Amino acid sequence: MSGPPVIRFAAVSKRFGDVAAVDDVSFEVSPGRIVGLLGRNGAGKTTCLRMLLGLSRPTSGAATVFGVPYGDLPGAARRIGVSMDGIGPLPGVRVARDLRVWADALGLGRRRVATVLDQVGLADAAGRRVKDLSTGMKQRHALAVALLADPEVLILDEPANGLDPDGIRWLRGLLRELADRGRTVLMSSHLLSEIEQTVDDVVIIQRTLRYVGPLRDLTAGGGSRLEDRFFDLVGPRVPVSAGGGTDA
Repeated sequence: MSGPPVIRFAAVSKRFGDVAAVDDVSFEVSPGRIVGLLGRNGAGKTTCLRMLLGLSRPTSGAATVFGVPYGDLPGAARRIGVSMDGIGPLPGVRVARDLRVWADALGLGRRRVATVLDQVGLADAAGRRVKDLSTGMKQRHALAVALLADPEVLILDEPANGLDPDGIRWLRGLLRELADRGRTVLMSSHLLSEIEQTVDDVVIIQRTLRYVGPLRDLTAGGGSRLEDRFFDLVGPRVPVSAGGGTDA
């Protein structure tokens, strides 16, 4: 699918005191694409997502969605679905109740809750407390919240963490189905073998931008492994004592 970029990072940098977490990063995300944001722990992945969502202010540059900062986008909470740390359920709440609270906040009908619970495979867990779910089921619940408004864009921070092999395969199919319907997905991950089977495009950062473009170009149409190309681009690990970022 072609069209104006849905997401754009333009010379974005973020410093925490003397530490540069992200340095002069520029890339675009086209509509209808699944894009993997890759990097080591501390590479700046989560910082980039937080700047895109207006949760952290860039030191310089700009991160925009649909051409404007997230905070200036009309109906942003309904157009952009988000799953990341810090966006969690109410204490002690049950699965369906938590989704109904989110649905009310977004101005959605309660029937959408049942639809999304079925979509993520949690219909049978609707009455369970979120805190009692397994890690993988909590990931499905977080995705359910992100999908409630049937958003145009999904921003997912490590969505496969805690999923078993069946769950990872399910997630891959779900994201492909959404992209085929014209939705756009930007997901951070450190699971390179899974990303290789899921995404259309890759953005690799290690504080600075190391690669942006189609996965097939990076891997020579499958002739090289993503893992090998990743380490070619990011280089050897820098010891923690020598500095580093502040996030994943």
